[in-house]
Amino acid sequence: MSEGEQRIFKNADKLTTWVRWFLYLQVGLGVAAILSSLLEFQLLSNFESGGYTSEASAFTAAEASDARQSVVGIAQLLNYLILTVLIAMWIYRANNNVRALGAANMDFTPGWSVGWYFIPIASLWKPYQAMKEIWKASASPSSWSEQNVPSMLPWWWFFWIVSSWFGSVAFPLALRGETIDQLIAANIVGQLSEGMEIAASLLLLAIVKRVHAMQSATARGQLVSSS
Repeated sequence: MSEGEQRIFKNADKLTTWVRWFLYLQVGLGVAAILSSLLEFQLLSNFESGGYTSEASAFTAAEASDARQSVVGIAQLLNYLILTVLIAMWIYRANNNVRALGAANMDFTPGWSVGWYFIPIASLWKPYQAMKEIWKASASPSSWSEQNVPSMLPWWWFFWIVSSWFGSVAFPLALRGETIDQLIAANIVGQLSEGMEIAASLLLLAIVKRVHAMQSATARGQLVSSS
């Protein structure tokens, strides 16, 4: 669709609600993952200090820990996949809607505001620029380029990037871990990743709510003006 073609504003109330609920769930699962990792850390510390009196009790404790970690991990993965789809839909609609509300000469199309997340290297900064543009255009479609963005946007992206980096380090550490010290290191890095992801999710939650509120207010104002 070219810049000059008419776009239709699409109500995002339900989509925003779904995104918010799954972000809340993401935060809850992140907290559960940290608690589970703390229990695993205690288990590894007990192994290191010789806290188990028999191999049977140590094996039982290790199996229980692995099962708990697997359940939490699978729940996180399923929620992450659903949330990825929902957020992609939300970003696409948010970009489309600001154009429908009158924002012109934007740098990112609805498709590329989502697509940049999947492009290696460029995904480190392009998605943030696209979200920043959506925020500015939501604040004032007619003069979006003159708008500023709040500090929570760069902080959201910072926590997201750092969380992803910690996660990319923790996973191979855990796979290659052959000693207790290596497994403890993987556990600590994994907890750091979870903490950063919780912070990123909470900030994204605030961003989604605010962008939706600004777009809805502008749409209502235009509707009143035209009636």
